[in-house]
Amino acid sequence: MFGKGLLKGLSITIKRLYGPNLTEYYPEVKPILPSRTRSSMVLEPEKCISCGLCVNACPNQVIILTSEKDDKNKKVLKTYNMNMGRCLLCGLCTEACPTKALKLCQVYENAVYHREELLWDMMARSKQAKISSGKEE
Repeated sequence: MFGKGLLKGLSITIKRLYGPNLTEYYPEVKPILPSRTRSSMVLEPEKCISCGLCVNACPNQVIILTSEKDDKNKKVLKTYNMNMGRCLLCGLCTEACPTKALKLCQVYENAVYHREELLWDMMARSKQAKISSGKEE
């Protein structure tokens, strides 16, 4: 019958028109994310022992860290950089970390305009997160 598809399409349109609103008002109202969402990385530099297990566990070689020995002959983290443009957010580095200094988090607003902005200095980001949350020592 001619118009059977038209009637079915109009019925769906009318149901959506008078049904509940499915629109999310994103910038004003933040979405509630599932608990297992992986969107970003967080480093706690004071927990890091510079063992390099996260570097070895990363399949894309995203992590670059440098350390130096202090006067007590202990390794101290000097720099910790991640190229988030290549990161899969697989979590293998967080599983390999013995002190749980590296974690996945739900911060999802990571869009940038330039590729260079995806090279994250994780130590600077952790300091910035402490300042913004008011936990500065």
